[in-house]
Amino acid sequence: MAYAAVLCQNLRMDRRQKKSFSNRNYLDILAISCDSFDEETNQLIGRAQGRKSHIENLYKICSWCQQYKVAFKINSVINTFNVHEDMTEHINQLNPVRWKVFQCLLIDGENAGEAALREAERFVIEEQQFQEFLDRHSGVPCLVPESNEKMRNSYLILDEYMRFLDCREGRKDPSRSILDVGVKEAILFSGFDEKMFLKRGGKYVWSKADMKLEW
Repeated sequence: MAYAAVLCQNLRMDRRQKKSFSNRNYLDILAISCDSFDEETNQLIGRAQGRKSHIENLYKICSWCQQYKVAFKINSVINTFNVHEDMTEHINQLNPVRWKVFQCLLIDGENAGEAALREAERFVIEEQQFQEFLDRHSGVPCLVPESNEKMRNSYLILDEYMRFLDCREGRKDPSRSILDVGVKEAILFSGFDEKMFLKRGGKYVWSKADMKLEW
């Protein structure tokens, strides 16, 4: 049986989009990016939604997931603007199946360097700062932390040309397309670290049928 998960980088989901997955039973997990529960911090980070409350929308989408029996997940990138925040109360109230907490990672050509699509150097935090954030939230049962070391090479990433992206050198170096050489050949140039993938908890139950959640 196939399973499906969707990651939404912002909270601009309207009722039409809600209806598109509520009428079907194919969606197992909806993951939403939320870096702060402080509206001013969201403004600084760039997560604000104009006059709409980022936090109110997060709670609204969480309630939709409960209503339509879709597992709810939160992703947070920890950076200089939110590293001292205590998110415990909100995370416990939202009660996601997983709360992925990432240390802000620089990738040359994407968010660092001369050819970067956006600039993220000012968001970078030290390992010790990240650990202090994790210690502050150690009582949150759904917390899944990912430092730069755990994250960099433990994902299989495909671009729009169906090429694996190798991040071992701190940038995204593409393989040949799987449409041309097949998965078996292309994956050799992906830089994928299977041991780290397993170490960071990449293999887990994510079918909502197997999660046995109480709706």
